[in-house]
This record gives sequence, C-alpha cells and structure tokens, in this order.
Amino acid sequence: MLSGRTARPHGLSSSRMNTERNDAPAASNFIRNIIDDDNRTGKWSQRVETRFPPEPNGYLHIGHAKSICLNFGVARSYGGVCHLRFDDTNPEKESVEYVESIIDSVRWLGFEWEKDRKEHLYYASDYYDKLYEFAELLIQRGKAYVDSQSAEEIRLNRGSASEVGTPSRFRERPVEENLDLFRRMKAGEFTEGEHVLRAKIDMSSPNFNMRDPVIYRIRFAHHYRTGDAWCVYPMYDYTHCISDALENITHSLCTLEFEDHRPLYDWILNELAQAGVFKRPLPQQIEFSRLNLTYAITSKRKLLQLVNEGHVDGWDDPRMPTIVGVRRRGFTPESIQLFCERIGVTKVDSWIDMSVFEGALRDDLDEKAPRITAVLDPVKLIIDNFPTNLTEPCHAPVHPHHPEQGMREFPISRELWIEREDFTETPPKGYFRLFPGNKVRLRYGYVIECTHADKDENGNVVAVHCNYFPDSKSGTEGANNYKVKGNIHWVSAAAACPAEVRIYDRLFKEAQPDAGGRDFLEALNPDSKRVVQAYLETGAHHARPEQRFQFERHGYFVADRVDSKPGKPVFNRIVSLRDSWGKPA
Repeated sequence: MLSGRTARPHGLSSSRMNTERNDAPAASNFIRNIIDDDNRTGKWSQRVETRFPPEPNGYLHIGHAKSICLNFGVARSYGGVCHLRFDDTNPEKESVEYVESIIDSVRWLGFEWEKDRKEHLYYASDYYDKLYEFAELLIQRGKAYVDSQSAEEIRLNRGSASEVGTPSRFRERPVEENLDLFRRMKAGEFTEGEHVLRAKIDMSSPNFNMRDPVIYRIRFAHHYRTGDAWCVYPMYDYTHCISDALENITHSLCTLEFEDHRPLYDWILNELAQAGVFKRPLPQQIEFSRLNLTYAITSKRKLLQLVNEGHVDGWDDPRMPTIVGVRRRGFTPESIQLFCERIGVTKVDSWIDMSVFEGALRDDLDEKAPRITAVLDPVKLIIDNFPTNLTEPCHAPVHPHHPEQGMREFPISRELWIEREDFTETPPKGYFRLFPGNKVRLRYGYVIECTHADKDENGNVVAVHCNYFPDSKSGTEGANNYKVKGNIHWVSAAAACPAEVRIYDRLFKEAQPDAGGRDFLEALNPDSKRVVQAYLETGAHHARPEQRFQFERHGYFVADRVDSKPGKPVFNRIVSLRDSWGKPA
C-alpha cells in the first residue's frame, strides 16, 4: 500500500534491518501461497482482484514500483485484475499533474487495468457519497460520534504505550445529536478543527489505531475533481477498506507499516457487513515488506526538498529514485520487473543494496543494447604516415552475442580521437597502452606505434603522434603477424558525432543517507553528475530518444528523452559496466 504514507514500520529501526546484495538468495512470495490456499478451499467465488492505490500528491518512486509489480503481477498470474485507484481524500496536496504522471508510470512499467473490456480505474473521490452514507450508518448504530475536543486534547487523551486513553467527554452524545452535528459539518457550518467524527471502538486498546480513530475531518479546500462540493473529507484508514469492499477486492496487499492498521480495516468492514452493507467474505489485508534501497531516499517530503532547493534538476532528474527519474536515467521496465522478482516478497523489512538494482539493469541491457564506440575525455591522435585524404571503412558487430544483428561500419582516417588516459609519457608497470615506442591495436583497425606527443605552454598533451602498419588491419591475414598487449578505442575526428554526455552516479555517497535522523543533505554525492563533451561513433547521429547503447568500455547509456534532438543526441550514463561501489581501490 505504498500510497504516499510515510509511517515507519512499528517497532522496527533501520539498525535492525538486514542488507541484501547480489549474492542474496531470492526471497519467497508468501502471498502467492495464501492465494493458492484460498483457491484450494474455495474461499472466493470470483477471480483474484488486487489494487494499487497511490495518493496523487507526488511522483511515484522505486518503492512504489515494487508494489505495482506485486499487485499487478499477482493479478495477472491468477487471471484476475488489478485496479488502479487514486486515494484522493486530501485535497490540499493532490493534483491532475500527479494523476497523469502515475498513470503514465504504471503503463510504462508494463501494466494495464483493463479486463474483459472494462477499465478498472477508480478514485476514492468517486465514493464520497457512499463514504458519507456509511458514516451516518455507523453513527446510527452507535459506532461513531462527533468529537468537539481540540486536536491537542484528542492527542493527549489517546494515552501512551503504558497508559490507556481517556474517553472524550463527547463520546456518549446521543445519536440524534451526532447526526445533526455531522450533517452541519457537511453543510459547512463549522470551522476546520471545530469538530471531527470518530469511530467508537476501545480507548483502552493496546493498539493506538483502535483508540477511537478520527474518520472524518473538516477541510475547506478545493478538490481537483469534486471542486468545492465537499468540506468534510474521510480519513485514509476509513476510506481504503471501504473502497476495497466496494470494488470487490479479494487481496488487499499493503506494506508492513499498515500491519497495526489491519484491526481497524477489519473492524470497519465487519461493522458495515453486520449492517447489511457488504457480503462476506470481506477483502483480506495482507502486509509485505516495503522496499528500502541503499543510497536512495524515498520520503516524498525529502524528495520535494531536493527538488525545491535545487539539489537536483526536477522530479525526473536521472539521479532521483522516482519512476520518471529512473526512466530518464535509462532503466528499462523489464529491468525493474526483474529487480522486483529477485528481491522477492517477505514479511521482514530489509535494506536492498543498490548493486542489486543496478545488477538487474546490467543483466537486461547486456542482451539488448547495441554496441557503439565513444571517447569521453578526448585527445587527438595523429597517424603521421596515414594518407591525409584517405578514409577506410572498419567494421564491428552491432552486438557481439547476436551475429544476426549484423555489422556496423565506421571510418578510420588520419586524425582520430582517443581517451586521454590511453596515453602517458612515463608508463607505470603493467601499462600496455600508448607511450613512446609502444605498439597497440586500434580496436577494429590497425596496429600503431606511438612516436611522441605535442604539448601546450602549460605542459598539457594536446595531440599524440604515431605511425600505422598498413598490413595489420583487423580482419585481414596480416593482422595475425602483430602481437600486441594493448587495444584502445577511437573514433574518426572527421566523422565523429559530437555529443553532450552526462555521467550520472549515485545521488548519495552513504548507504543510508538519513540514518539516525541526521540531515540527509550532508550525504549528497558532489560527483553524482558530471557533464562532458564527447565524440561518438558516427552512427550515434541517428540515436532516438530513449534508445539505449553500450558504450564499449564505458557502460550503458541512453539518448535523453527530453533534451536529445534529431542529429544532436544528448546521452545519460545509465550504469557502468561493473559495480565499483564498496570495492577496494
């Protein structure tokens, strides 16, 4: 039930959570076991129906992706349907912008909410009339009352873990008076906070959620769908269980912080079932562990702070853990589904290491991303004995594991771009790249021998010089006559595609940025974004927005879906070829 609520799992601190890495075994899905048992016993006479109920008060993040994949995936596996329902009962923070973003994100992840030609898209605000009607019914049955205490009095009178709550002095108001006050609340006769409607349950319950919880409050706020038609709005705990029942949800899957809320969920539905509103069996709430991902923040409040204070470039900044962010970064829907499958579904909260997330992405992209050559820190390489006006074609596989995809062609010429780190005048031990007197192979091209370098007035290398061996071209018989240890990447200076490349890394330099209540901004990674002007293989000119490549040697990159233009691509690094975090230098 990752719907924008930020409650911490009861009694569980981050210090008690485990951390799982790539070598962790896949967790079992106990929820499927429950559904299998239900099917064996014939508990339900209908198909499996789940729901994903986000609040449209922000952009979805990677934690929501786990809930999306679970709810929609379970329904799909059992031939059922998952409803997309917007929990829009808080008019002050919700908007159409967030609704549209959520719809787009769920669809991008690969899920739909249509079944048998019926679209199962719902809004809690669709049920305002019913919710109000049921609230009056609870009042009539002596199960709810209007409380006129202040918010502070209500808080103090709820008691503590060691003290039972104190019943409100308004708890025994007559039914008629409660109905009159509630209807006048609806009519707008009172100010915000003057009255609330509370369920009458048990002020001595060890579960705070059962100590006469508030189920309606007054809010004079414009609602993005219902306008100013209402000034009383139902609370989430009251709304979502009734919404489940109205929609015939069978399995209401939510995260562990709602485990203590389940008795209230069941109490409301049982009371309404006893009143003849709902038939049994009633929806069953089942809790699972939420996603806690290292090197990331998923609190909507903190994400909003990152955006508002300019620490990132918006909600879709590729460093953000939002779904729009990871999409712009270049993650694929398939990699996110694979990640959610690997981490499994358990009843124990744990920290999942970012390497597991990135590992799923690498595994997905390795099979599907075409290869391309890129030079990210360029320095000129001049082949002095190569004819000035000559260009020759070189060839390389589009994908080394899929020969059926064919070959790509790019030219070699007298002047090339190479990586600056591929040349040094004083090579350390084990350095097999360019230095005066050493031979290397230009990947897919010729063997060359370095002669010298040009420098500027500050001693910086501005060009490297070499000679080539005309009979050494890759793919020809003469190539076998040359044995060299070094093999370097290059692109033709004349035919290269110049491009802005954004080197993204993890937004935070610490695994748990806000551990112990510290300021998470102190853990920001100053090197999380670096922009370079690079030169790419000529075919990159035709890259389409969101087209992904493996830049040989450098990692996986995507043509930015916002800033790339025809013939002028902008690339984001999705992930490096290997995980280097936490590894010894």
